Amino acid sequence: MASKEPKHYRVVGLPGDYIGAEVYAAAVRALEVLTQGRDFRIDLDEQLIGGAAVDATGEPLPQATLDACEGADAALLGAVGGPDWDDRPAEQRPELGLLKIRAGLGLFCNLRPVVLHPALQRFSPLKPDRLVNVDVMIVRELTGGSYFGNKWRNANEAEDVCRYTRFEIERVTRAACDIAMKRDRRLTLIDKANVLETSRLWREVVRAVVDAEFPELDLEFLYVDAAAMHLLSRPGDFDVMLTENMFGDIISDEASMLCGSLGLLPSASLNERRFGLYEPIHGSAPDIAGKGIANPYAMLLSAAMMLRHSLGEDEAADALETAVHGCWEDGILSRDLDPDGPGTDEITDEVCKRLG
Repeated sequence: MASKEPKHYRVVGLPGDYIGAEVYAAAVRALEVLTQGRDFRIDLDEQLIGGAAVDATGEPLPQATLDACEGADAALLGAVGGPDWDDRPAEQRPELGLLKIRAGLGLFCNLRPVVLHPALQRFSPLKPDRLVNVDVMIVRELTGGSYFGNKWRNANEAEDVCRYTRFEIERVTRAACDIAMKRDRRLTLIDKANVLETSRLWREVVRAVVDAEFPELDLEFLYVDAAAMHLLSRPGDFDVMLTENMFGDIISDEASMLCGSLGLLPSASLNERRFGLYEPIHGSAPDIAGKGIANPYAMLLSAAMMLRHSLGEDEAADALETAVHGCWEDGILSRDLDPDGPGTDEITDEVCKRLG
């Protein structure tokens, strides 16, 4: 009997800038080991984004990169940006590549899981009694709001327009509700409805979607300033947090410190066809680039999210997450947590050994 042909997934690889390329390489190594003995393969198509793309093509998101993503199952990104491009005009800033790929591919739903592993509790700045049952999914709307609204500036004034439509709010709300229904059925909307008209529209639309389609959910509203406070005083009380673009950017970075380091947390940005862009939430860290000490854990966990959410390979995703968590339990900690800890390659070697 002929052996079954393995499934092939096409993934666009976007190493990016500085440590982005280093942690991306770690994920590639782990995925190569992970697919051995399993009935799927990952075909990588590496493309340019960010500063590397600016240097090569003059623009932060070449059309070739966008075209490659259009025909792929997912994309895996390291990190973009850095001081080498600080003097470039706005249209050549590396970070614009991220905004353009989100808009171009309709990546409206950003998922940032914040889960505190017991082995890492001591690295959180919060007291242990505040860190019980921390397991939060932050759902951030990613293609609207002030990041994408009309902008202008002159010598004395500037304006960034925050604009949202009912459709944009409805679709990300449904995504958040679907996630909450598979968890503890609690949804918290983070807004500033006492001041902003956009937030008042968010409240109206979210309440309508939940009442009509997800009546089993427990819906809570919190102003963003109160949410920032409660995230530190009672983080274990949150399940799924839904918010607009700028608030989500800030709140998710705050939440990352519950776990002790930006270098530990992954993210996914999804569109309506389940294509996802997967990346660690940390930046390109030019100060440690080339030293072999970058933390690869967030990148590895981003690859696990890719396996689960876009490729549907839950068993492989579980295996990769288990390998990472096993390293933490055995004290294999990166330099941002332990100054005497192993480097990027050594950590990747250990994860791959546990996968093999």
